Amino acid sequence: MSPAPPGPGGAGPRIAYVLGSTAGGTGTHVAMLAAGCAARGMAVAVFGPAGTAVAAPLAVTAVEIGGRPRPARDAAAVARLRRLLRGWAPDVVHAHGLRAGAFAALALAGQPGALVVTVHNAPPAGRVNGAVYAALARLAARRADAMTWVSADIAARMRRAGARDGGRAVVAARAVTPPGPAAVATARASLGGPGRPVVFAAGRLAAQKGFAVLIDAAARWQGHDPVPLVAIAGEGPLAGALAGRAAAAHADVLFLGRRGDVPALLAAADVVVVPSAWEGQPLVVQEALRAGRPLVATRAGGIPDLTGADAALLVPAGDAAALARAVLSVLDDPGRAVALSAAAAVRAAALPGAADAVDSALALYHRVTRHRAGQTDSNHPYSRGADHG
Repeated sequence: MSPAPPGPGGAGPRIAYVLGSTAGGTGTHVAMLAAGCAARGMAVAVFGPAGTAVAAPLAVTAVEIGGRPRPARDAAAVARLRRLLRGWAPDVVHAHGLRAGAFAALALAGQPGALVVTVHNAPPAGRVNGAVYAALARLAARRADAMTWVSADIAARMRRAGARDGGRAVVAARAVTPPGPAAVATARASLGGPGRPVVFAAGRLAAQKGFAVLIDAAARWQGHDPVPLVAIAGEGPLAGALAGRAAAAHADVLFLGRRGDVPALLAAADVVVVPSAWEGQPLVVQEALRAGRPLVATRAGGIPDLTGADAALLVPAGDAAALARAVLSVLDDPGRAVALSAAAAVRAAALPGAADAVDSALALYHRVTRHRAGQTDSNHPYSRGADHG
């Protein structure tokens, strides 16, 4: 498949987005930026694994950037990306994720386009995986004209790797129409257990999301009257293991699989829980705040920056006892639940939207292209690591 044609008018820089395998918010973020820039008349192309979906009318030109190192495949992908970028001649290549950033850095060697890399994830667990992450960070940092990040801890790591700091990436959840009473009632009825409080969580069923900790927390409140019902929406590699863990712990957990009515499920929940080991700017936190729901989340990554001091109860990641206490404190205290809902609504009003995300990215593209053209000096905010969020 050839890259998508330029948007009408061809205003502004030609932008190529590069991403690797993704099953979460990274793909949503890229789709938002690509569609937003195309809607403003810019020439946009997207390169990534076959089957990756972005917002219409854009399509993805296949480049197999996998999630794990495979030397022969990876070399072929770099060579293909190099040919595609040479033919398309973008002014800016914006890669998302360190693997995509490293592939783009190699593919762009000797070519004129500026490179922006957004880092969406913290280092993986394990010595080998951590070493690979560090090597990719160094490679991308040396080549990138700017690196952006989704949380302060990632920013510190990328600065240590020598990155030119492009500031905090603005990652926004898509705006949705609030569900009506009938949709909320239907979602609530689908959970069963009338009269029982609902604890709702959503995300990929993978280790990072911390659902094992939520199950362990649920095991601690089985003596509560009434027993809260945990409902988890999402799919992923740990589906079977998590179901087995819940059964072994005699915890009442309902696995919903992929659902298209998450806004209604959020609205139907008595408390929303985000038990992740780490997150950047998670969309589910933004969605819960916009829904005005009481929120319990981990004090990890960029979550505290989203919630502020009072729009959620924050607990240490991995602490099932603290998570259980926080959830029960909301369920057992209507006043606290109301206060959290009110604080969430206030916080939601300050969250960025799609236009803010596109504006922030375009401002950075303008800075790096001007910098490349020699039209800026060392006092430019981009050179000082300004926060563009």
